[in-house]
Amino acid sequence: MTHSINKCSAEETAACCCVDVGTIIDNEDCTASYSKVFEQRQEADAMLAMLTKKARAVESDPCDISSRIEPVQGGVELNVDFTFSCQAETLIFQLGLR
Repeated sequence: MTHSINKCSAEETAACCCVDVGTIIDNEDCTASYSKVFEQRQEADAMLAMLTKKARAVESDPCDISSRIEPVQGGVELNVDFTFSCQAETLIFQLGLR
């Protein structure tokens, strides 16, 4: 008989099959990225403003926001990277966009 704990690569506690939070949130990935093509520059600007507002609501330390709006065939492409001070804030930001 094979137990599920033996199949998991995460560090689990045998008593309750719990996963150590450090195996999920290890602060290695603190950047959330967004990319989308819009027909109009104003739409891209509005989306950037909305995303920036959401990031600012989540941040504990200032979030580094790097954005680019470039012309592409059919409109403009918005690319944004949000780098938070910790991975938990990144996850909260991403979940808030769903």
